[in-house]
Amino acid sequence: MADKGDEQNQQSRKVVATNRKAFHDYHVLERIEAGMRLTGNEVKSLRAGHCVIGDAHAMIEKKEDRAWLHNLQIPEYSRGNQIEVYEPKRKRALLLHRGEILKLRQKLLEKGLTLVPLSIYFRGGYAKCELGLCKGKKLYDKRESLKERDAKREIARRVRQ
Repeated sequence: MADKGDEQNQQSRKVVATNRKAFHDYHVLERIEAGMRLTGNEVKSLRAGHCVIGDAHAMIEKKEDRAWLHNLQIPEYSRGNQIEVYEPKRKRALLLHRGEILKLRQKLLEKGLTLVPLSIYFRGGYAKCELGLCKGKKLYDKRESLKERDAKREIARRVRQ
C-alpha cells in the first residue's frame, strides 16, 4: 500500500526531462534520487524546460568519493546575465551521502551494471536527478519489450471499442 507521503511527493514533482532511451536499452534494477549542483542560469534554463538527457551518464570517481553527471546538456539561458556563462555539457556534481556513494560503488563493480540518469525534475524547489542502477538489455530482450508494448496497445484499443 502506498504511503500518503509518497503520493504527495509524486504529485509535487515537476518533470523537466525523461530518458526514454534508458528504459529501452536497460533493465532498471534500482532507483536513486540525487540532488544536482547547478548555477543560477542552469536552474532557470531547466525551469523553462530546456534539457537534453539522452546521452547523459553518471560516474563515481575512484580518487574522490563523489558522483558526477556527464553529458547532460542544459542550453544557455537566453535571458540570463552574460557574466555567468557556463559550458552546456559540463560535468555536474551529484549530491549524495557518502554511504550511498560507497554502496553504489560496490554495486557498480559487479559485471554489466551502470548508472544512468532516468529523469530530471524539481521537488520542493530543488533540481533532482533520478538515477537508475541498470543492466544492459540484450537484443532479444529489446524485441520482447516491443512485443509486450504492442500487445498492451492492441488490448487497450479493443477495450475502447
